[in-house]
Amino acid sequence: MKNIQKFILFIILLTGSLSCKKSFLNETPLDFLSTTNAFKTEADFNASTNNLYGLVRQHFYTVNDFSPFYYQYRTDAWFDITVTTPNMAADMATRGLTNFAWTPNYKIVSEANTIISRLSASALTDAQKKLFEARARFFRGFAYRTLAYLYGGVPLILEEVTTPKTDFTRATRKEVYAQVIEDLKFAAANLPSLAAGSTRDGEVSSQAANHLLSEVYLADGQFQNAVTAASAVISDPAMALMTSRFGRRSTVTPGDVYWDLFQRGNQNRKSGNKESIWVIQIETDVIGGGASTSGGTQFGVYALERVHAPLMRDVTINGVAPFLWPIANYTGGRGVGFLAPDPYYINDIWQSDYNNDIRNANHNLVRDFYGTNPASPFFGKLISTKAPPAGSRGIGGPLVANKPDRAIYPYQSKATQVYEPPATLVAASAAVPASIRNIDSLARYSLTTGAGGTYIDQYMFRLAETYLLRAEAYLGLNNTAAAATDINVVRARVNAAPVLPGQVNIDYILDERLREFGVEEKRMLTLMRLGKWVDRVRRFNPFYGTQMQDNYNLWPIPANEIEQNRSAKLDQNPGY
Repeated sequence: MKNIQKFILFIILLTGSLSCKKSFLNETPLDFLSTTNAFKTEADFNASTNNLYGLVRQHFYTVNDFSPFYYQYRTDAWFDITVTTPNMAADMATRGLTNFAWTPNYKIVSEANTIISRLSASALTDAQKKLFEARARFFRGFAYRTLAYLYGGVPLILEEVTTPKTDFTRATRKEVYAQVIEDLKFAAANLPSLAAGSTRDGEVSSQAANHLLSEVYLADGQFQNAVTAASAVISDPAMALMTSRFGRRSTVTPGDVYWDLFQRGNQNRKSGNKESIWVIQIETDVIGGGASTSGGTQFGVYALERVHAPLMRDVTINGVAPFLWPIANYTGGRGVGFLAPDPYYINDIWQSDYNNDIRNANHNLVRDFYGTNPASPFFGKLISTKAPPAGSRGIGGPLVANKPDRAIYPYQSKATQVYEPPATLVAASAAVPASIRNIDSLARYSLTTGAGGTYIDQYMFRLAETYLLRAEAYLGLNNTAAAATDINVVRARVNAAPVLPGQVNIDYILDERLREFGVEEKRMLTLMRLGKWVDRVRRFNPFYGTQMQDNYNLWPIPANEIEQNRSAKLDQNPGY
């Protein structure tokens, strides 16, 4: 008993002595990350940089099947065909859909600032520190450029925020541009070049920084500097516009070099593609990738096929469906018809070179379809949006020539994988409709209900855009001859007639961007950068045009951001 009592007394005394030492309560992280042991090694900084790539991919491509396409809806080329009457007042409210870009871009800023702030205390070499700073500053500049285009002046945060902060104030748009330019100049000087072979697929480079720098110089009205930055990319020996067929499927017909740009595997430079500058890695069915063929098409997939291709299932001709659906051919895979082209995109921008411009060829911009249902009298026959057959109907009623219906309208084949869907999305033979089991060319491309994504890497920047940015800069310098020369480099590749210097104005360049990029472009950013969103939608998109207000050329600061900012005034944009 005495021994037990002595033991208990010893434990009490030991506990008491330890409780007097505060260090006993301190955690020493040995095998998990914390704020005290993270951001020490190259691996730590690589993990954080990879997260920046992931944040960009998620926001602009894969977060769901609607938010990424806010950069195309409500522009001069596209509209939401599922909506009978738009409500722009609600969309543009301070708690409306315009909030979607605020938080994701500030998350990019926050991650970039954390990297930059933690470099000085890391174990990295000076060269490594400079490289990671260049990467972080590229992404910070990329995010602030987006915020400034959409909202104007925004809070400019340049350091890691480690405590609650409710006293943000807005910098001017000019001040934000100045910071973006400073960040991108540093990135351009310190990121590796694509020519050096030291960048992996999807990594940012000095060419990507100069491309974006040219764009932001344009936004800031620094036209000569924009020319210089664009020229650094265009004249780089590592870069060239693709002018002949290349890569996988280069012998497929119908096809051309423009079609080749959008075939699986052809976006990255190892395919021989010297036009790509920054390619977002979708990485289908790769752990950590941006697309899964088993996860459905609402989240975790770039749902361009689902959103942009029409819902061909719901076309009938004299009561019979002429199309089997979903089939991975030129009928658009498993499209469901949300993002439809307006008449300006379908017709007007192509009129000067309708039959020669290969971007308007039917295998690139699909207007004519062929029946795929053996039970229909139109099996194998032409069904054209330009002249629908008598008795044809869609979701909205009888089909009318050149008038989009959700069930059938012209769409860009770059949204799909024509005759090359992921193998995991091809229906098992038992699931293939009995009517086509003996028709090999169709049965092999019958899709499962999980289809609907666009399972190829996506261009964020490519060289054709750099030429058009430089053309815009030359236009700003009143050098329309040089602007026409740059535009004609892009047009020559697609067999389009050259533009004359006297024809070049900002509307022509914006039209050329539509012809070259279409749904590939984040069109809203281009129009907002130029302050042309309201004007172009009023003139060219009748669905939204009458509801556009002058103040919409700046989006509202989200109301919740203003309300949370209790210790300072976060001014709202005029008109909201």
